[in-house]
Amino acid sequence: MRWLVLLPLLFLPHPGVTEEVVAGLSQNSISITANFDGSDLLIYGAVKREEPIPQNSLLDVIITVEGPSEPVVVRRKSRSMGIWINTSGVEIDRAPSFYAVATSRPLADILSQTEDLRRRISTRQMIRSVGAPTEITDSAAFTEALIRLRERDALYVLKENTVELKADTLFSTDFDLPADLIEGDYRTRIFLLRDKKLVASEETSIDVRKVGLERWLFDLSRQQPVIYGLLAIVLALVAGWAASAAFRLIRN
Repeated sequence: MRWLVLLPLLFLPHPGVTEEVVAGLSQNSISITANFDGSDLLIYGAVKREEPIPQNSLLDVIITVEGPSEPVVVRRKSRSMGIWINTSGVEIDRAPSFYAVATSRPLADILSQTEDLRRRISTRQMIRSVGAPTEITDSAAFTEALIRLRERDALYVLKENTVELKADTLFSTDFDLPADLIEGDYRTRIFLLRDKKLVASEETSIDVRKVGLERWLFDLSRQQPVIYGLLAIVLALVAGWAASAAFRLIRN
């Protein structure tokens, strides 16, 4: 009897992925030069399926671009004796240096809290802050402050209704990458959702590196800090002498 129960289960069809992501990027690497002022990134793709398009649910697309994460100290300023001073601070364990989210519809309409917690899609879920000092009773306020500051600097971006989706098959969107990108691997993720549930995802990366003079100066500052400091002093002296000479010529 035990085998009679188990045998039918062995022949049950295994539920496979009916929809898959096939995606591409306009560029797989970005070079930061002395005159780098930002870059445009186009992410596009298609939905691969072997069955007809489901008619009883809507397909939604979320695309994210994430820069390297790093610890950040957020400090609170308070007014004391007529001046503003730092009175408390919280070290956030990990926060992306850049994070952008683009969606085909409003994020709250297509992403459930469960999927957000599991996949860490929204900006708040990407920030990890634990172990705040015991005297800090509102540690979440420091995380919100970091988000506001980086949104102001266009380092955290939410672009709702900007993923163009055609015939539930083709999709595309573009991101404006700021000029102050830091080096590292930038992760891009694409999520397909139906009824606020994930049905497929795809991930790739973009290599962002300094090149040319920027690369040489960066390596010099890390490997030979004394020489880098002396070079900075020499350049400052030369610049000062050149400015003084120019003023003398103008006066004469």
